[in-house]
Amino acid sequence: MAPRLTLCVAAMLTIIGTAPAHAETLYVRAGKLIDTQKGMVLVDRLIRIDDDRVASVTAYAPPPPGAAILDWSGYTVLPGLIDMHTHLADWGQTNNVAEPLLHSPQEMAYVALRNARITLRAGFTTVHDVGCFRAFTDVALREAINRGDIEGPRMSVVGAYITIPGGGGEVTGFAPGVKVPDDMRVGVVTDANDTRLKVNYLFQHGVDSIKLIATGAVLAEGTEPGTQELTDDEMRAAVIAAKANGGWVTAHAHGAQGIKAAINAGVRSIEHASLIDDEGLALAKAKGVFLDMDIYDGDYIEAVGTKEGWPAGYLRKNRETTDAQREAFRKAVKAGIKLAFGTDAGVYPHGANARQFKYMVRYGMTPMQAIQAATTVSADLLGWSKQVGAIAPGYYADMVAVKIDPLADVSALEHVDHVMKGGEVVR
Repeated sequence: MAPRLTLCVAAMLTIIGTAPAHAETLYVRAGKLIDTQKGMVLVDRLIRIDDDRVASVTAYAPPPPGAAILDWSGYTVLPGLIDMHTHLADWGQTNNVAEPLLHSPQEMAYVALRNARITLRAGFTTVHDVGCFRAFTDVALREAINRGDIEGPRMSVVGAYITIPGGGGEVTGFAPGVKVPDDMRVGVVTDANDTRLKVNYLFQHGVDSIKLIATGAVLAEGTEPGTQELTDDEMRAAVIAAKANGGWVTAHAHGAQGIKAAINAGVRSIEHASLIDDEGLALAKAKGVFLDMDIYDGDYIEAVGTKEGWPAGYLRKNRETTDAQREAFRKAVKAGIKLAFGTDAGVYPHGANARQFKYMVRYGMTPMQAIQAATTVSADLLGWSKQVGAIAPGYYADMVAVKIDPLADVSALEHVDHVMKGGEVVR
């Protein structure tokens, strides 16, 4: 993190590009400020930050003499971005189905550290990290960030996947008899009671929420995206147990039947939703369930997966779901369904999360709606809507600054100029 300068002069200190560190109060001058709560742009604002929180947002007037001020008057400033579907604590996707078995827990800890730093510096100050094969690596990463040991985004984590044996949340595709380490099977369940016990176990070990693998997966051998895997009873048991622990549930679900079963079981959100039908869309709307649709991923998998020789089944399933998912996204936008911003970062390189914004605009959103998906809407899904997702009094001082107005060209968010987390400039 950038060191803060000690202020010892009476005149105003103007700093461009780096923030004074450890000062109790910092002022930021924003040329344009995107108010994500009201969906409007404010011009020439003064943001006062006390410690790690926003204290006030007003029209610009010179701050008190001797105050520390960060001059972003030449930038558009918006809240730190939120990605609701990352995998920081895993190796990236490759053409080797056994890739997760090739890396020790110790190695994955260092990989997670790198991924967290890259993600934060790309402007994503908060993430929902929805699964890692080495159980609880994400919990340890979250705690290291919270202690200030390493640099990374605020994290909400799931610890492990709740999945059936051999399902979409398992490491599969290798020869019979290969022993998968126990820490990669922590969330494997066999019935509703087992599901309840495993969910309780995850919360006992520090998770914030639960990720169900309700249907098969695109990037897993031996599973089909359209097939429901967890039973209705297993999903209901997970939701009840999560609520009892003060948490909530999201469901990886591609297939229409699995999506509807998960919604009826009481999940808060659906990941992917690739093959959702009109009945599922109406159900999500009626029950206020969020959809978290990674509509950039299909192009990356097709291009890179083909080039690198990913398994033929992966590529076939990707082609069967990509266009359907994008059409469903377009329908969801028109229907006014709550759409969060989730990318499945880890399938493609971390730090490239913002590539999805232009896809969201291409498939029906305005730039403001896409930005709100990655701020206020995702904060609401997390249950952190009074903490992150806006630049307003009481919120964490998490901000992104870009030279090019993202409302004119949303792809500007792919290359942010400055990033602040909790009043500290990290880029």
